[in-house]
Amino acid sequence: MQTTITARHTEISEALRERALTVVERLGNIASRPIEATVVFDAEGPRQTAELRLHLSRGEVLVATGEAEDHRTALDRAEDKLRKQLEKASARPRRSRPSQAEQL
Repeated sequence: MQTTITARHTEISEALRERALTVVERLGNIASRPIEATVVFDAEGPRQTAELRLHLSRGEVLVATGEAEDHRTALDRAEDKLRKQLEKASARPRRSRPSQAEQL
């Protein structure tokens, strides 16, 4: 899975970058066939935000944003939100296409 980490209006430490990679790897293990992950850190005044985007093979894109006083906590909050989305997506029944024999 390809992972991109971006920092807007802020600088992030190497430790935080490694933490983001670990979080993305954990979420990738839960997701069914992830293709790409993007982590965006941003600073807007006193609030720090972290946004996680996970692109799945079915064309689905899951997005979660976390806000906190520091980027690490914001990343953890976004991870929790995305984990809930993944659990909900895996519980949904899949719609299968009818075979050609059934269509005739």
